[in-house]
Amino acid sequence: MSSAGYCNSSGIITRASRPNLCAITASFSSASAGGSKRPSVESFLLRADENPLILAIDNGSSSVRAGLFDATGREACEIVKIKRAFQTGSNGESELDPLAAIAQTGNAIDRLFASDKAAFVQNVSICAFWHSLCGMDSNSEPTTPILGWADTRAREYSTLLKQSFNEKEIHERTGAHFHSSFWPAKLLWIREQRPDIWKRTTHWVSFSDLCQLRLFGDARTSVSMASATGMFDQATLAWDTELLDFIGLDQNQMPEIAGSGSTIHPSLEALTRWPQLSNADILPAIGDGAADTLGAGCSRLGEAVLMVGTSASMRMMYEGEPPRNLPEGLWSYRLDERRVVVGGALSDGGNLISMLRRKFGVKGNITQELRSRTHDRSLRVEPYYFGERSTGYREDAKGEIIGLDARHDGIDVIHSAMHAIADRLADIAERLERTAPIESIQASGGTLREYPVWREIIEEKLGRRIMPSNTRESSLKGTVLRAAERLGNIEV
Repeated sequence: MSSAGYCNSSGIITRASRPNLCAITASFSSASAGGSKRPSVESFLLRADENPLILAIDNGSSSVRAGLFDATGREACEIVKIKRAFQTGSNGESELDPLAAIAQTGNAIDRLFASDKAAFVQNVSICAFWHSLCGMDSNSEPTTPILGWADTRAREYSTLLKQSFNEKEIHERTGAHFHSSFWPAKLLWIREQRPDIWKRTTHWVSFSDLCQLRLFGDARTSVSMASATGMFDQATLAWDTELLDFIGLDQNQMPEIAGSGSTIHPSLEALTRWPQLSNADILPAIGDGAADTLGAGCSRLGEAVLMVGTSASMRMMYEGEPPRNLPEGLWSYRLDERRVVVGGALSDGGNLISMLRRKFGVKGNITQELRSRTHDRSLRVEPYYFGERSTGYREDAKGEIIGLDARHDGIDVIHSAMHAIADRLADIAERLERTAPIESIQASGGTLREYPVWREIIEEKLGRRIMPSNTRESSLKGTVLRAAERLGNIEV
């Protein structure tokens, strides 16, 4: 067990020695560079000691962001952002076209190198959204769309899993409840409802694995990505054989898990497209939540990050073993073999506010209007429009507006929704406190910056200060810090 954290007899994680996290204040300022025609691979092989850069990629659910950074974490050129959107439907589907999403990622890299053709990249560091599932056939062609965490069509199979297993034991082992957002229920749904796809599929992977294979020639997954599937034994760092047997899968149908020292070397096809990567080591993608926690500067016990973006979450990362007696409603994943991420996630966050704005025709900056409203307790929003994850993990949870009458307008409804989500985040915080005392809370996510009054509402619910974030790209920053750590430039 690591010396940096241990569980005492009550299961509370206690701080031991504090690792030395060197402060890197990434400016994330805009810069651009030009160049002439694309240089050859050979020219890059001669420049192994000249101004090495980090290529960081945040492969998110709503956009892909990519940037070049120097060894101190400063931007070397303007960050590229390409938006994307999952396709949703009335049956609970939430899908992304895998080939289109991969093409977007490649295009983001193309645009970066178009502005800096002479860039010399030493390390490629990637994060991607957790929980995605995609099938591949024997020719490595996708057999399914990318199924996101919000796809709830497998909900009846989470009920089957609860009837077939002791869920508390599985939760302790995998760090995940039985729910349609995780792999076990989705795989059973495909096996039973899409038998033709099940038969054609030889491998099951995360989007990040498929993207790495297509762009760089290697589909090995990281401990971080595997840890959030609901199929991964958090203690043994291996796929859970009992769940595999129940679903009817072999180990060789799952992604190969790369160790923390493993890197991917770009394929010849990748080097032809991007000779700037000729000397680069590519780190298998980590989960965006882990990257966001690292980028927010929360890497020790007691340092929590509260994120409100499309969804919402509260998490804490530390070096050590997974918590014993993981509180019901929370999850436990990993950044890598030595660092654990514990927390809770809500399906409703900024996406609910955007939906309410559309439905009620609310436009423009509404900060002052929100500040002028008092909390009307006769109006209540049940914030389950995108399903429920933490803390109840109910598959049948539905969003609802209760008590709406002629006195209320869209601002009132949005204000009530913010209070409702704040209540749910307070529930996560209380459970997280059972794991380890929270000493500080760092804000993250663009939605909290857009609605500063929401942070104040959450502070009131928690009864404590939340430090505002000055970092607009914390997930991207986290991927940079990870690469800088690998290069020996920092200690995390």
